[in-house]
Amino acid sequence: MTRRLTAALAALLLTVIPLAGAPASAAPRVAEQVLTWTADDDITRYKSAPAQAVAGETTIIWENSAATGNTTGMPHTLTFDTTTDGYNHDVTLNILANPFDVNNGRHQTTVTLTPGRYRYFCSIPGHSQMVGELVVTGGGGGGDTTPPAVSATVGGDRDQDGNYIGTATVTVTATDAGSGVETVEYQVDDTSFLPYTQPVPVTAIGDHSVQFRATDQAGNTSEVGSVSFRIVEPSEEDTIPPVVTADLAGDRDGDGNYIGTATATLAATDAGSGVATIEYSLDGAAFTAYSQPIVVDGVGMHMLHYRATDVAGNTSAEQMSHFTVVAPTPEDTTPPTVSATVAGDQNDDGAYVGGATVTVTATDDGSGVASIEYALDTGAWTAYAAPVSVRATGAHTLRYRATDAAGNTSAEQSATFTVVADGTDACPESDTRARVIIDGVDTGVANVDTGDGCTINDLIDEGAAYDGHAVFVRHVESVTATLVTGGTLTLRQQGAIVRAAARSDVGA
Repeated sequence: MTRRLTAALAALLLTVIPLAGAPASAAPRVAEQVLTWTADDDITRYKSAPAQAVAGETTIIWENSAATGNTTGMPHTLTFDTTTDGYNHDVTLNILANPFDVNNGRHQTTVTLTPGRYRYFCSIPGHSQMVGELVVTGGGGGGDTTPPAVSATVGGDRDQDGNYIGTATVTVTATDAGSGVETVEYQVDDTSFLPYTQPVPVTAIGDHSVQFRATDQAGNTSEVGSVSFRIVEPSEEDTIPPVVTADLAGDRDGDGNYIGTATATLAATDAGSGVATIEYSLDGAAFTAYSQPIVVDGVGMHMLHYRATDVAGNTSAEQMSHFTVVAPTPEDTTPPTVSATVAGDQNDDGAYVGGATVTVTATDDGSGVASIEYALDTGAWTAYAAPVSVRATGAHTLRYRATDAAGNTSAEQSATFTVVADGTDACPESDTRARVIIDGVDTGVANVDTGDGCTINDLIDEGAAYDGHAVFVRHVESVTATLVTGGTLTLRQQGAIVRAAARSDVGA
């Protein structure tokens, strides 16, 4: 049931209308601004994509072709999101491209962008990590001319007359539906405007007025707004010291030691008069005023003492944290050691009768082996998970390499061998249909015996288990490449079979 649903979904994706406006297969006029997206075999990201643009008429080029690195016929879409909140929804774009379509994977159309943000993604199931964001700023002509909306609120403890006791905190917020907010500014009591980065505490006793304004990315500045309030002295004396805490952060080993550096962040709160200062002492040194996180990189054990004092002069008891910093492990720059062995029954000429099995092994004394890959004959690189069985007759070359956890990849090595028929029927329950058929699609290529009782359909083996559609396509490429080398298939016939595999749902 799951397989039929997946196939139906794939069929639906392949019939999506390319986009609203000019057809993807047409060659519309190229606008002054051109934005290009590309893709390859990877299903976790676009190979290249623009990050910024200006508002106005724009030519979009979407290419998923052999020229951009797509070697398997993997389909992708370039789709603009028209439902998620926070993004522009005025461009409808949904182009399906693959190297075997009528445009060879390269499509072009013209749209009109407006200031704001566009979210784009690939709508093919399983490709959900292919997503990004395009920021569009105001262009010439009909750009953003509306200033931001800006407001402020005042918070703090208040008495029965509405006055703020000890401290009032002003929070300013600004929004802009066009080009977006660029800066927010404030001033207290008509002094001078300053950049607003966080809520502003006002502690001076008396009447106050805080003014504020905002400017967007198109240069539009709002009118000046203001809030007024009064601060009065607390009615009771503050005798309670602040509460002070420390947070340690950094990479740690299995024993809890910090690798290379440890960063200590101190914080204090005081419900009375408010925090005045925070101080710390590292490894017995004199107490120092705390202003930013403390970075400790000396190897060894450390003792951090800290305290805080409020506006009323109450100082907290000293607190203490202890921790150990160890030297980082030397960087691994040595690639893995990798080797391969070929096994099977051999004749007097050293050829493998009926098939050969290639086993690849790798070791790494540093960060450890992360992956092993192999490529059979002219096939693409494939993740190695188990010994590789090769049954097709003829000469073969299996290339292999390994990568460790630090990203070091070994030099490519290879093993060469020849497989000959064993004189028996290797496929007693052979698929003897007249033509090569993949997932119900007739390729038009004759389903001939490949020399050992196995037909082309037997070697493709679409009913086997594959770790994904791309793995199946690479398997078909490898099988047909060997048949081309042996003269069983022509390059045109190989192309017809690979295209049918790429369009199928096998392994999806």
